[in-house]
Amino acid sequence: MAQFERFGSYLILGLSPKEKFFAFHSSPQAKFADIISLRRVDKTWSWKIMKGIRAFGTGFPHVIALGTWRYRKGKNFLAVYGRGPGYVVTFKSGEFKQWVVTPSNSEAELAAMFQGLFI
Repeated sequence: MAQFERFGSYLILGLSPKEKFFAFHSSPQAKFADIISLRRVDKTWSWKIMKGIRAFGTGFPHVIALGTWRYRKGKNFLAVYGRGPGYVVTFKSGEFKQWVVTPSNSEAELAAMFQGLFI
């Protein structure tokens, strides 16, 4: 399962080799300074959260969404498993506009990593 990792001034979404294969993408990374917000969502499987269509990756509704989703204004990276809650990280620049993730990190780890960014 994907997990957030912080290395210096970068945020990396750590993917396992199996996840990289099914996402058709390596572990995405972004500058920590480019993060606009991090918010917790109860339903990751909604059209408001999962914008666009799957461009590269794997998708089975309400089971897995792994890879790149493209839409008119950009693209998002998704690593969503099951119907549980997840997190949306929004960026002001970079390869992706948002990451939508159900991470393996605990809430305490995320709170420490993203100090002051929770919405």
